[in-house]
Amino acid sequence: MNKILKNSWALFLGMGALMLAYGFQGSLLGVRAVKEEFSLAATGFMMSGYFVGYFIGAITIPKLISRVGHIRIFAAFASIASLVVLIHAVFINPFVWFLLRVLTGISMVSIYTVAESWLNDRASNKNRGSVLSLYMVILYGAMGCGMFFLNFSNPINFEPFILISVITSAALIPILLTKRKPPTFKKIEPMSLQEAYISSPFGMVSSFFYGTIQSALFTLLAVYAAGMNFSIFQISVVTFLLAISGAISQWPIGKLSDIYDRRKVIIIVSFAAAFFALCAIFASKQMYLPDGLATSKFWFYVFLILFSFCSLPMFSLILAHTNDFIPKEKFVAAGASLQFTFGMGAMGGPFLCSIFMNITNLNGFFVFLMFFHILIGLYGIYRSRVRPVVENPDSQFVAMPQSITPAGIELNPTTEPIEDPIKPEDKPINNN
Repeated sequence: MNKILKNSWALFLGMGALMLAYGFQGSLLGVRAVKEEFSLAATGFMMSGYFVGYFIGAITIPKLISRVGHIRIFAAFASIASLVVLIHAVFINPFVWFLLRVLTGISMVSIYTVAESWLNDRASNKNRGSVLSLYMVILYGAMGCGMFFLNFSNPINFEPFILISVITSAALIPILLTKRKPPTFKKIEPMSLQEAYISSPFGMVSSFFYGTIQSALFTLLAVYAAGMNFSIFQISVVTFLLAISGAISQWPIGKLSDIYDRRKVIIIVSFAAAFFALCAIFASKQMYLPDGLATSKFWFYVFLILFSFCSLPMFSLILAHTNDFIPKEKFVAAGASLQFTFGMGAMGGPFLCSIFMNITNLNGFFVFLMFFHILIGLYGIYRSRVRPVVENPDSQFVAMPQSITPAGIELNPTTEPIEDPIKPEDKPINNN
């Protein structure tokens, strides 16, 4: 672990700073949209822009990296992300913010791709599982801590946007000053969607539904909490609990999926997440009332933690389940296809969730989450009856952040080996 930190501290430090800014920005925009009295539909539409940009960037950025290089791409898109944040404070309009969110999504997926390619280049067969674990802890931990920056200033002011821009710009410094050479970028060619679907129909369908869930969950939770009259500190706590509890749950639930039928584990955690979403609705009661009249938020926090504990490991479970049905040499390609499908679902998640919230009330947020988790569970039951379990000794659960790119999936210890760098042999000195 010390060697990993020594070789990659600059990259981890830069990514940690970026995720601080990213976690802060997501919560800030949601709260500010409520303060500006954007409609729920407009807020959902605006928030979906990030995933539209993420999807566009995931398709186009590999070619750009091959042509321009890692350092220039990282510097350019981190700078764009920093500038875009400031424009939010100048033009307060849902459509303008949608376009800015698209640019943010393109910038972030570019940064992720560069960082994960870099980590792959520095990983060896012995440590890439540790590299991925440390990377995931930094992403979730920094994002969760970033949400507490909401308390820095009133979201209605321009200062929070300046702080996000400063943190994003500061993230450039350690990475651009590193002496190490950038990696040789290898573009990951995905499997065709048809081939991926034939290999694992449940994996592809559940990945699409889960993309819809995840995008709505992380973008609209702060909107839900602000609409329920939570204080700024309480909104920070809610979003922090979501990120941290989901990260902690990856390993215990993943271990269960390696011991028992992975598909059954996915079905159980899907229905469990739906159940805890329902419990969160009942626990909400009159939380929205002013202090002194509002009901306690304690049980709401508990059920949100349990919901996150069950829901957030699902992408990693779906990826491992898909790998159960394919040969080892196609693991990375299958992961790229799942990410493509996840992205298609994610683009519509926030807007679709806002429609649920409009039709019912703010608790439509949890109704939406409950509905799509139930869909995954029911489809899993159907596939269990159609197709038996396959034992694939090469497949195992590996915790993955939801933002992982195909380059990052290569860090999975079960994929094809990354060869250790070949050291030049010392030539004997001829004294004659």
